[in-house]
Amino acid sequence: MLAAGLAGCGQFGGSSAPSVNGDTPIATVLDAPKGSPSDFDVNVGRRVFFAANSAELGDTDRATLDKQAAWLKHYTPYRMVVEGYADEPGSAAANLELGKRRAGAVVAYLVHRGVAASRLRAVSYGDTRPVRRCADASCWSQNRRAVTVLDAVAS
Repeated sequence: MLAAGLAGCGQFGGSSAPSVNGDTPIATVLDAPKGSPSDFDVNVGRRVFFAANSAELGDTDRATLDKQAAWLKHYTPYRMVVEGYADEPGSAAANLELGKRRAGAVVAYLVHRGVAASRLRAVSYGDTRPVRRCADASCWSQNRRAVTVLDAVAS
């Protein structure tokens, strides 16, 4: 879990690995076995985010999904569940529908990029599983997301 927690710390995609003394890279936490779920989480990224009341993918999100598609086409045994989420404003029914549209947008994009539709499943949790509950609109953006979860190894 620590490796997944570090994924958002800006250590990936840069030109140098973190180090103890500036010379020696710290690789133990950051190195995940290639093709493993932790490799997907740490080196590819599971989440994309959306604007309020939108299921439109932005440029950053498409870049993340391009990496997901490449990884998923290379490591074919996995099936995926794409979970769609919404923030708190709106009715429960509207948020479930919005989460469904978000998950569907991710699935459609991955299929367009060559991932077999038979490996993908979309689900919506609406606003029932927030990353953070808050009364302030400034933190709601964390909950407007879709998460690609490696479900199981296909037989």
